[in-house]
Amino acid sequence: KGFSSTFTGERRPKGDPIFEALGATDELSSAIGLAGEFSSEKGHAFVDQLHKVQCMLQDVGSNLATPLSSAREAHRKRTSFSEKPVLELEQWIDSYSEQLPPLRAFILPSGGRSSAALHFSRAVCRRAERCVVPLVQAGEADPNVAKYLNRLSDYLFVLARYAAMKEGKEEKIYIKPEP
Repeated sequence: KGFSSTFTGERRPKGDPIFEALGATDELSSAIGLAGEFSSEKGHAFVDQLHKVQCMLQDVGSNLATPLSSAREAHRKRTSFSEKPVLELEQWIDSYSEQLPPLRAFILPSGGRSSAALHFSRAVCRRAERCVVPLVQAGEADPNVAKYLNRLSDYLFVLARYAAMKEGKEEKIYIKPEP
């Protein structure tokens, strides 16, 4: 009948922003899964990190499916989202960034299948973040969820560049067309 339930048992229309955000994070996990498969074929060591990110996205979904306006303390405790995963992403970003050449131009999604799939995942991540921010602003989701998605998009960008470098693939740069 066009309704679904949150973790708190509240019935909301399927078009509710909470379900939009849940759908976007589910798509993100799928995109990361695909990027992980391509990266695994190339033997990249970061595939385990991608799996960990997918697990964290399940926790993101749990937090989103528990709107704070209708959550009891037991719900909040079970689905809380800490800052620890955000800090871990920042460490990963720093680690890969140190190994990359400086960014001197806008990079187009490219650099081989692993890299392109990671760039695609980054774009899906940014959409998920845009769905989550209004929920955080409305007090329905933990601010750390939005922070995590924000840092995750940066991680996926850096990882895309790293994958291209490790595979010896060229990253295509933006070239302004002649007027």
